[in-house]
Amino acid sequence: MLVHVTSDNELIWNALCRALWPQLGKDEMLFARRAGKLPYEFLYMETEEAWGFLSLSLRHDYVEGTDSSPVAYIEGIYVKPDARHRGIASEMIFFAKQWAKEHGCRELASDCDVHDKDSEGFHKGVGFMEASRNIHFVMKLG
Repeated sequence: MLVHVTSDNELIWNALCRALWPQLGKDEMLFARRAGKLPYEFLYMETEEAWGFLSLSLRHDYVEGTDSSPVAYIEGIYVKPDARHRGIASEMIFFAKQWAKEHGCRELASDCDVHDKDSEGFHKGVGFMEASRNIHFVMKLG
């Protein structure tokens, strides 16, 4: 069952965020949520335990491969390793699709790193179609 992240469960959510995004600062997501920047955060709870999380947003800017606005966007989806292959992520995708429709969206989008074959396989497995591949460049000036 998916529940909203609140002040009562945000520390559990923050730990799951850090598992997915270890490169972030210890409390970076926590501070962003408390500042109101992450209003659509959900925990997947089963028998009083959080097994994963889903982070959604509404994007009004252009989203690669889409032709509508706003677009519901999966900013992050994570299931603890010992709870995978039980249908939890598929349940979260179903929830995301319903949530998107309730927020007036005609499309649901997501992304993954070009080298993350597990995430790519997951996305394709739950019905996403690849829209494009990007290579980003940066040049240090100094």
